[in-house]
Amino acid sequence: MRHFTKLLLTFLLLPQFIVAEQSADQFEPEIAGAGLVATTPESRASEAAKLAGRPVEAQNWMISAAHPLAVEAGADVLRRGGTAADAMVAVQVVLGLVEPQSSGLGGGAFLVWYDAKTGALTTLDGRETAPLVATPTLFQDEAGHPLEFYDAVVGGRSVGTPGTVALLQAAHEKWGMAEWPTLFEDGIALADQGFAVGPRLAKLIEGDADRLSRFDATRAYFMPDGAVPPVGHVLRNPEYADTLRQIAAKGAQAFYAGEIAKDIVQTVQSAVGNPGVLNTLDLAIYQVKERAPVCSGYRGYQICGMGPPSSGALTVGQILGIVDNFDLAALGPNDPQTWRLIGDATRLGFSDRGRYMADSDFVPVPVKGLIDPAYLKARAEQLKRDSALEQALPGKPDYDHALNWADDVALELPSTSHISIVDQFGNALSMTTTIENAFGSRLMVRGFLLNNELTDFSFLTHDDGRPIANAIAPGKRPRSSMSPTIVLKEGKPVLVVGSPGGSRIISYVTKVIIAHLDWGMNVQQAASFPNMINRFGVYDLEAGTQAVEMEKDLQAMGFTTENRDMTSGIHAISIGQRLLGGADPRREGIALGD
Repeated sequence: MRHFTKLLLTFLLLPQFIVAEQSADQFEPEIAGAGLVATTPESRASEAAKLAGRPVEAQNWMISAAHPLAVEAGADVLRRGGTAADAMVAVQVVLGLVEPQSSGLGGGAFLVWYDAKTGALTTLDGRETAPLVATPTLFQDEAGHPLEFYDAVVGGRSVGTPGTVALLQAAHEKWGMAEWPTLFEDGIALADQGFAVGPRLAKLIEGDADRLSRFDATRAYFMPDGAVPPVGHVLRNPEYADTLRQIAAKGAQAFYAGEIAKDIVQTVQSAVGNPGVLNTLDLAIYQVKERAPVCSGYRGYQICGMGPPSSGALTVGQILGIVDNFDLAALGPNDPQTWRLIGDATRLGFSDRGRYMADSDFVPVPVKGLIDPAYLKARAEQLKRDSALEQALPGKPDYDHALNWADDVALELPSTSHISIVDQFGNALSMTTTIENAFGSRLMVRGFLLNNELTDFSFLTHDDGRPIANAIAPGKRPRSSMSPTIVLKEGKPVLVVGSPGGSRIISYVTKVIIAHLDWGMNVQQAASFPNMINRFGVYDLEAGTQAVEMEKDLQAMGFTTENRDMTSGIHAISIGQRLLGGADPRREGIALGD
C-alpha cells in the first residue's frame, strides 16, 4: 500500500471487472461485468479513455451515465440545443430499457440542479412512498418477527408508489426547453428494434434466474425460450415502447392514472405468494417534492446534495466535516492514518444516520445539528489517536426534540444508477435513480420492473421500547443513501458526482470528493481509485486491487478487515476551463462530451 501510483495504474489498466456489491455482508446478489457495449465511434473512444484512466474532455457539455446507449440518447438532445433536464429524461428512459435491473419507470430518484441563470440550487425528491393502507407490521410475520429479507422483497409487498415518471415531468417543466415527446424517441426506437444484451445484464439475469422465474411476465422477458439470453442477444420490449408512447403523448398522467396505473396495482395485489397493498389512489395522489438542498463546508467548498428522506448529503457532510479537522492532503492517499481517519469518521457518520435520519415529513430530523461544524469538530476529537475507535456511538446534535430514538439497521441494497450532466448553458444536474435491489420486486408490468423500495424501511417499529425513526408509515418515504452531489466554490459548480451501491454510495461519493479536492486526482482517477469503506465496524477493502495491501496496517490499528468486491458506479464531471468527465471502470458506463 506504499505505492498507490502503482495501485492506480494497475487498477485502471484492467479491461474488465466482474465484481459485486451489497450493503450487508450476508447478501451478495449483484454480479457485474464492465464489458464493451458502445455502438458509435465517439462512445468507443470514451470507453477506451476510461479503461486507460483518462478523463473525457469537452468544452460545451458533458454527460456521464451508466450505459453508452443512454449517454448517446442524452447527447443527441444536447446537440439539438436541449438542457441538462431534457437530456436527463432521454437518458433515464433508455436506462430503464438497457439497464432495467437498476432503475426505471417503476422506481424513484433524487435530483440536484444548479441553475446557471440564477445561481440557485434546487433538489427534487422523487422517492417512492408507502401505500396509504401500509401497516407497521407489513414486514413482520404473525408472531411479530421480521421477515427474512428476500421473503419481503420478491413480490408485491415491497412495492412503493413509483416517483421517477413524476420527477421526469417536474424537472422538464422547470428547466426543459425541448419538446417533451422528442425526449422519448430513442427509448421507443430501441425498445421496438431491440438492443444487444451486454455482459453485465447477462450475468445478473443468470445470478437471479430463480427469483425472476417466479412471475410469468418477468420470466418471459428476461429468459425467452426458458434460458438466460447470451451476450449479444437482441432483446426487444414492445410493451415498454407502448408505455413510453403513452407518457410521451399524455405526460406523467398516463402513468399515474388510467390503464397503466390499474395494471401496476393489479400486478402488485395479485403477486403470487407475496401480494402487496399498493392502490390506485396511491398513484393518483403521488407528488414530487421540492426540498431545500443540504450543504456542508469542506476545505472552502460547499458540498451540496439531497436532504431527508435521503441520508446522503447529511452523512457525506458529516464524514467530510469530521476529516476537515485533519490535513488529508499532507497525509496523502498512501498513509494508513488517512484511512483510519476516513474509516472512523464514516463509522461515526453511520451511527448518527441509523439513529436520526428518516423522512423529515414524518419525524423531526436534526439537519442543522448533524452538520454543525462545532458538533463535527467535537466528534473529530475522538479521532485524535493512533488506533481505531473501540466503538462508534451516535452523538447528540443540537436537537429541539427529546425523542429517544432507537438505532435502525435496515438493509439498503443495490441496484441503482447515476446520471451527471453539464449542459452548454452552464446548468448542472446530478441525479441518482433506483428500483433498490437488483431487479427490484421482480414484478414486471407493461415492459418495466417495479421497485422493492419499501424494504428500505426498518422491519421493526421499536427496539427495546424506543421508536425507530425509519419505521414504515402510510405515505412515508423510506430512508435512502442515494447521494447526488454538486460541489460549489464561491457559488459556482466545480464537481458533479454520484454513484449507485446501496449504503456504500455515501462512501463512494466521499472518496471521489476527497481524492479530487485533497489529492488532486482528476475525475477519472478518482472514480477508478480502489474502494476502502468502513460503515459498521468491518473495514471493507476492494478485492482484486492493491487496496488489500493496507490490510495489515489497518489490522494493527485495531480494525477488523474483509476483502470484498465493491461495484461502485461513479459518474463524475469536473468543471473548470474545460469539462472533464469520468465513469467508473467497474461498470459499462461512459462520459461523453463536446
